[in-house]
Amino acid sequence: MTAVSGDGAKHQRARLMARVAGGLLVVMAGVFVLAHHMAAGGGGPGSQRLWGYVLAFAEAAMVGGLADWFAVTALFRRPLGLPIPHTAIIPANKDRIADAMANFLRTHFLTPQVVARRLRPINLAALVGGFLADPARLQAALRGGRGALAEIVPLFATPEIGRLTREALTGQLARLDVAGLAGQVLDAAIANERHGPMLDAALRWAGTTLEANEALLRDIIHQRAGSVLRWTGLDEQLASAILDGLYRLLAECIVDPEHPMRRKLEAGLVDLAARLQTDPALRAKIAHAQAQVLPHPAVAAWLESLWERARLALLRMIRGEGGALSGQMGAAMAAWGRTLIENPAAQQAANRHTRRLLTGLAVRHGGAIVMLVSATIRRWDGATVAARIEGAVGRDLQFIRINGTLVGGLVGVVLHSLAGLW
Repeated sequence: MTAVSGDGAKHQRARLMARVAGGLLVVMAGVFVLAHHMAAGGGGPGSQRLWGYVLAFAEAAMVGGLADWFAVTALFRRPLGLPIPHTAIIPANKDRIADAMANFLRTHFLTPQVVARRLRPINLAALVGGFLADPARLQAALRGGRGALAEIVPLFATPEIGRLTREALTGQLARLDVAGLAGQVLDAAIANERHGPMLDAALRWAGTTLEANEALLRDIIHQRAGSVLRWTGLDEQLASAILDGLYRLLAECIVDPEHPMRRKLEAGLVDLAARLQTDPALRAKIAHAQAQVLPHPAVAAWLESLWERARLALLRMIRGEGGALSGQMGAAMAAWGRTLIENPAAQQAANRHTRRLLTGLAVRHGGAIVMLVSATIRRWDGATVAARIEGAVGRDLQFIRINGTLVGGLVGVVLHSLAGLW
């Protein structure tokens, strides 16, 4: 409704300026008739000279006004309905205009360089962070869209939507570089010295596993020991010594950051991070395992349950009291927003990834966007195209008519003065 009202107001202003321009042309015609009558009616030389200037002004103003009226009208329709060549330019060339607008959009707006340059000065992360960190704004936005979302989200429960979602998630997981991503995460953890807790957890898990399977290990040692050791009971002492040694080694590795075994484990992690990113054989094995796991029915069931839980959580959130975010989700989003506002590194990373995403979208879908623009304009009839363009710029074009009338009159006065000098 707002867009229609705005277009109507533009057309109304354009029509008003057209009346002003037409009225000015009629006034000039009246002045011309009056000046011609007064100049031919006698009087003194001074009076005739003055009316001669007025006559020259009015005559040239009429010529300028009529010329600009013809030029402006010829853009949108045939003047007086006459089949004059090269008139009604916009309706006759709407397809060429559509292609030109699409090419202009593709060349000057939807190139990666332009999109990146436009996005570079915008701190998108800070804007999003400020929105998320303000519970009142977030809740107001959610309340505003709650009704529509509450109607849309249940539609996602159809089996077809579930299947498409599962296929989309599976496709994304299939394209995911698991080895490279794991290597980068491990690299970042080692670089930030965050691998220590991971290594401690692995050592504690090894200790817990060893303790849980101590009886099995003792039985293996008892079976592998010779009959002499079993007869003398030394196999039990040997098993206790081996297990005590393993327990002590694990404890020392956990307590002493400089323990040689721990250092070897850390070196192994560094080597693993590098191999995950560069070793073709290891990467191929992981990719093969990934390809084998994804088609498994258990993975499909897991993805379907994941989607269903997300859908139900979103539905509960939307239909909640006042539509407000609360609990862990609200706290998490607020914390994320504060991080984006207060952490320059997080801002920089988020902005970089967002710019990369939007630039990629421009590259991948820019052609489709400009084709949509071109196809939409081509579907319009010539009168519709002319009416919409005239509604957008018609008021300024009427000013051209007014200026043409006044400037033409001034040029007429100048020419009349020069003719008098000769």
